[in-house]
Amino acid sequence: MSSPPKQGECAQAELVTLYALGALPAAEVAGAEAHLASCSTCRAEVAALRPVLASFDAWPTDAPQSSSALWERLSQRIGAPTQATVLTPAKPYQEPEWEEVAPGISCKLLATDLENERVSMLVRLAPAVEYPSHTHAGIEELHLLEGELWIDDRKLYPGDYNRAVPGTADKRVWSETGCTCVLITSPRDALL
Repeated sequence: MSSPPKQGECAQAELVTLYALGALPAAEVAGAEAHLASCSTCRAEVAALRPVLASFDAWPTDAPQSSSALWERLSQRIGAPTQATVLTPAKPYQEPEWEEVAPGISCKLLATDLENERVSMLVRLAPAVEYPSHTHAGIEELHLLEGELWIDDRKLYPGDYNRAVPGTADKRVWSETGCTCVLITSPRDALL
């Protein structure tokens, strides 16, 4: 399973690295030490690795040496044929449809968070249409994308943001030009 040695690298480099890490089975340690005695390239590699390994604060010094049986089981498992996992294809994303919820008011529901009682939607008002007066049950966030929108005495333009806190009310929400906004609000807002 090892890759062929790179030019200038010893064929035993992987064995020597495992030796330096203390990850060789006990039965192979003597062979690695004999190789190190005869190979200056590998000795230099171990010498270069020692300060790096010593710098690891959490390096386990009492890690048990793996047994030959473990290495054998691991080798067999790696070499065993694999079973293909069959994944069910994900459902393709379906763009939500615009739904007319009242004359001149259309919504496209983007997300529902039942746990936090919030909905995210796109809302479109036709020109000269009013959104019903309402009291906020939770935080309401509105980001105007296009057109102009009046919320009581404040006129919003594309890019404007409005935030309302629970218990406050919007008495008059309307658009003389028509508009589209992103609205994140509570589905429990009370109509006045």
